[in-house]
Amino acid sequence: MIERDIPESIRDRLKSMDKSMREEFLNSYHKALVEPGEAVGTIAAQSIGEPGTQMTLRTFHYAGVVELSVPLGLPRLIEIIDARRNPRDPMMIIYLKKDIRKDEKKAGEIAKKLLEVFLPDVCDMKIDVKNKQLRIETKDDDAKKILMKYTEDEIDGDVCIIEKGSLYDLKKIQNKLAKKRIRGVKGIKKIFIRKEGDEYVLYTNGSNMKVVYGMKGIDKKRTTSNDIGQIYETLGVEAGRNAIVTEAMKVLDDQDLDVDIRHIMLVADQMTITGEIQAVGRQGISGSKESVLARASFEETEKHILMAGLHGEVDTLDGVPENIIIGQPIPVGTGTVKLAIKSPLAPRKPIEEKSLLEGRVDDVKKEIRKLDSVDYEAIIEAEKKGENRKTLLEWLESQVKNGRH
Repeated sequence: MIERDIPESIRDRLKSMDKSMREEFLNSYHKALVEPGEAVGTIAAQSIGEPGTQMTLRTFHYAGVVELSVPLGLPRLIEIIDARRNPRDPMMIIYLKKDIRKDEKKAGEIAKKLLEVFLPDVCDMKIDVKNKQLRIETKDDDAKKILMKYTEDEIDGDVCIIEKGSLYDLKKIQNKLAKKRIRGVKGIKKIFIRKEGDEYVLYTNGSNMKVVYGMKGIDKKRTTSNDIGQIYETLGVEAGRNAIVTEAMKVLDDQDLDVDIRHIMLVADQMTITGEIQAVGRQGISGSKESVLARASFEETEKHILMAGLHGEVDTLDGVPENIIIGQPIPVGTGTVKLAIKSPLAPRKPIEEKSLLEGRVDDVKKEIRKLDSVDYEAIIEAEKKGENRKTLLEWLESQVKNGRH
């Protein structure tokens, strides 16, 4: 391969290398290239699937943060491949801006702003069955503001009393108030502050990228989440693709499984090729294939074939599964090309043979009349196998009867 055939991004890297490094780099690059027609999808599936069977079904705890659990192993890999909207244990790693990252007090203040606080966290709620009252005690000013909407009387000190005609209504209000968020960011249930090197980093149980990115003091360039859906919604499809690769490689590395990153990149590319994140399954990639047979070979066979028949779909047989089903060579490897041999014995110009029976009936009759000797019986048989034109057959049979053969 000539250097001009190398992508521009790699050519730029070569400029900063000396001659020996450049040669070593180019050799490694050439070895890493894939041959045209290689079944990269099948190899990627096998390369991820086989080590996947060795994975443990476990939950990993961050060192020094026992309360913060992050699912790894097979459950996490399935979450990523299925593009789950709500991961089991979403979390964020929040970095602070340069001027406050070493200040523990400032980190604590930001953590306090982020933490989601509900009414039951700062209130003591009790139902007085005898007097049919809901008695709420709190010293929190934000809680008092919310409680003001539910009572006509002024709040007496730290006690708020809500009266209703029945215990059912009181219980209903209590359940409603229990879900009221008085401050903090939706979804951030717990926050842990860790010192890493000389800076303080916030680890959250729960994730809400859009709101966190809008807060002051947050370093947006480094702050990240393990919720791929939120990354896609906040930063776009390219960031979502990178998150799929990063998160999948984290899972595999944690299990000490050596899988080439290019297999994961291929899966991530296929998941994001439409501009949105699709799952690898019947709700996503497999269910949106153009080929009817490819869709039917995966899941819900009857449904796909029935709907294709109702809509009059045509299968062009361009992919692998559909060609395997009908027994044709698959478009992979040598199946991607058509080979031709130029024999020295073959004539340079192809001989064009035109059938005597081609064309309109009148023209065929004229051509037959021009011939010196005609085997009418053979022509009749040939016409019966071909277009089988009634008028021509009648004329040929009349010629036989008249003894013109």
